[in-house]
Amino acid sequence: MPKHGKKYLNAVKEFERNAVYEPADALELVKKIAPGKFDETVEVSIRLGVDPRHADQQVRGAVVLPHGTGKTRTVLVFAKGDKAKEAEESGADFVGAEDMIAKIQQEGWLGFDVAIATPDMMSTVGKLGRILGPRGLMPNPKTGTVTFDITKAVQEVKAGKIEYRVDKAGIIHAPIGKVSFSVEKLQENLRTLMDVLNRAKPASAKGQYLKGISLSSTMGPGIKVNTQKASF
Repeated sequence: MPKHGKKYLNAVKEFERNAVYEPADALELVKKIAPGKFDETVEVSIRLGVDPRHADQQVRGAVVLPHGTGKTRTVLVFAKGDKAKEAEESGADFVGAEDMIAKIQQEGWLGFDVAIATPDMMSTVGKLGRILGPRGLMPNPKTGTVTFDITKAVQEVKAGKIEYRVDKAGIIHAPIGKVSFSVEKLQENLRTLMDVLNRAKPASAKGQYLKGISLSSTMGPGIKVNTQKASF
């Protein structure tokens, strides 16, 4: 059983642990009881009625949150020639090809949050699979990070695009903003994510799709949300 600090334990006393709250009320509580002395991230955990062991029940993709995440994300683009120039003009923080691949392989450099690649670079970038894959940094067509439309890809990431992927337990974890955000902005970000997940329901998934939703801040306790009202 993990030991929690005094601030966490005090936060737990502020609400009923087994109660199920409306989204707006849950977000109000998350903001109120966030125990950190910094601007904590507001996170949502969504348990889906899918079996991730089956390829046709994988739920994965990306979505641009209307109000962003409150975090500036560092972007690396693997590209050459005109596409490399386009990446630089679009605001990418790092741009390169074999030089960047070598830097990651030889120096273990991972100074970026998102990697984007043009399709023609993937045969080379694929060498980084063992390094980037486990860290969720590998470019992937399903999340829009393997594309020739570099400008759009970079701008979406900078605007607040997040990736989501169901884990082995059938749960999706995603940031939806900061504690400093208004409840209204957090609600709209959550609504956008939930709408995308509802549309992404696998045809082979049977029974209840949304099984549980919990909201929390980085250091705060989870607050259960009414799944019937999650998409508002």
